[in-house]
Amino acid sequence: MREIDLMEVGGFKVGHYTDEEAATGSTVILFDEMSAAGVDIRGGGPASRDSQILNPLMAANEINGVLLSGGSAFGLDAAGGVLEYLSERGIGLDVGVAKVPLVPEACIFDLGVGRADVRPGKDAGYKACENASYESPKRGNVGAGTGASVGKCCGPDRMMKSGLGTFAVELGELKVGAIVAVNAVGDVYEDGKVIAGLMNKDRTGLASSFDEILSWTEKASMGNAGESGKIDLAESKASTNTTIGLIVTNAKFPKAMLCKIAGMAHNGYARTINPVHSMMDGDSIYAASTGNVESDVNTVGMLAAFVMEKAVIDAVKQAKPAYGLKAYEDFAN
Repeated sequence: MREIDLMEVGGFKVGHYTDEEAATGSTVILFDEMSAAGVDIRGGGPASRDSQILNPLMAANEINGVLLSGGSAFGLDAAGGVLEYLSERGIGLDVGVAKVPLVPEACIFDLGVGRADVRPGKDAGYKACENASYESPKRGNVGAGTGASVGKCCGPDRMMKSGLGTFAVELGELKVGAIVAVNAVGDVYEDGKVIAGLMNKDRTGLASSFDEILSWTEKASMGNAGESGKIDLAESKASTNTTIGLIVTNAKFPKAMLCKIAGMAHNGYARTINPVHSMMDGDSIYAASTGNVESDVNTVGMLAAFVMEKAVIDAVKQAKPAYGLKAYEDFAN
């Protein structure tokens, strides 16, 4: 097994729209041909559009792309721009009277980092498509990762900047890759060590969201509420999260098996983010097949978890300090 560039998986283009001033953006993955895809949503607060068509019980078997975006529910408007771009080029599901592009979308909540009144709309989705190419995509503070942050259980003063990350591997003919915007309430770990997330109160080092959240319950049980009167995560300032990503593989699978692969890829979240899949997150992963290589679903699922794990780590390592938030490089040494 060897590491490869995400674009070596083949069969798709990636494009970003980035609004640095407003701290938001969109990232589109456009498939060369309609591709089978699945999804697995584990977080309690997702913002998504057309994800339900990827349920194996639904009629659509293939899609034209996936859109990852900022803007929370407002950012779902960005998909309209992607549909317009593809429709102008005659791309989509042929329904007789028209070709209807199928592009599921998921959004992160980044409204508290930059300007809450500026969110990705149709123009953002359209421009992301115009920027799409087969070149290795930029990572960090770009596209859907522009306003991403992590470690938010104690509010903006102690959270850190995150971003967009990628990772891919090749095993014989098989290729599996991941692209992810990391915007978790929790901390990000590498080899069991926190590398980004909740900072200590004087912002000179890293703390532990896990320990902080548990301390609220412990104090509340003794009649002494925690910081700012919080007694649990739901009462904190942390309801502003979601990590969203896509697995791409050149292995051939139907929609149901791609849903399984997306589910196994969530192990990559669980290995690197703590807490994860909470009611304060909307954690979602799509999975798409862009090739015809024959492979075992278990093998691809294992690799999907591995590349997603590495992509999450890449997202925080590529992020740069911005909007008053510190980043990985501030504590790397």
